[in-house]
Amino acid sequence: MSKKLIGEDRRKQILQWLRQADRPTTGSALADRANVSRQVIVQDITLLKAQNHPIMATSNGYLYVQAQDNRNRTEKVIACNHRPDQTRDELYTIVDHGAMVKNVVIEHPIYGDLEASLMISNRAEVDQFIEKIAEKKAPYLLELTDGVHNHTITADQEWKLEGAYQALKEKGYIVH
Repeated sequence: MSKKLIGEDRRKQILQWLRQADRPTTGSALADRANVSRQVIVQDITLLKAQNHPIMATSNGYLYVQAQDNRNRTEKVIACNHRPDQTRDELYTIVDHGAMVKNVVIEHPIYGDLEASLMISNRAEVDQFIEKIAEKKAPYLLELTDGVHNHTITADQEWKLEGAYQALKEKGYIVH
């Protein structure tokens, strides 16, 4: 069994683990490594975010947002509308064109804009996201707005975004 990390030392270690990770790390995985509960990790992440550490909670776990050179990336916000059971097809369509789904945003009548970071860039990540929704019996955000939602998609080439957009349009997923 690994040594239980305490307070500030644990948070420093969490930052190091997240900085070294090449993909999102779940709270459970961090909890196992630190020999604490997942709830302790959630509290630690909240404290680290309050100290302005660039940690993003995604559907696949926590991600330390490295400063990147975005000059070679382009992004586009697309307005979509479809049924919940069409989500896998929508996301596959985007990633199959070489784009990443950065987020989903809905305009809630009470809370205003609600945004969830997704950071989905391939079919395996789409499947993982869909499985997690089913496992937790969680509703998709689009269910709160009768299917209407926005995605920010990003790619290294403009034509990839345009290809994803046109394919979604052909499938009837784009709001006109």
